[in-house]
Amino acid sequence: MHNNENIDIGALILQKLKENGQSVSWLAEKVNSDRSNFYRILKRNHIDTQLLIDISRALNFDFFACFSEHFHKINTK
Repeated sequence: MHNNENIDIGALILQKLKENGQSVSWLAEKVNSDRSNFYRILKRNHIDTQLLIDISRALNFDFFACFSEHFHKINTK
């Protein structure tokens, strides 16, 4: 990721799902959503904060740290 690019949170979530051997259906169920709606969520360029907390808990991964790291990189050039 280049410093001037936005974070593709949907791609990061899908990557973490793949690493964990979990499916989108599994995660959708964990965050009280359905699979088709969850795919739409993953294609957006933004995500609700509470939903990201729920996803982070389900996948045991701090997605907020990705944003923090990105913020520090673009502000220290």
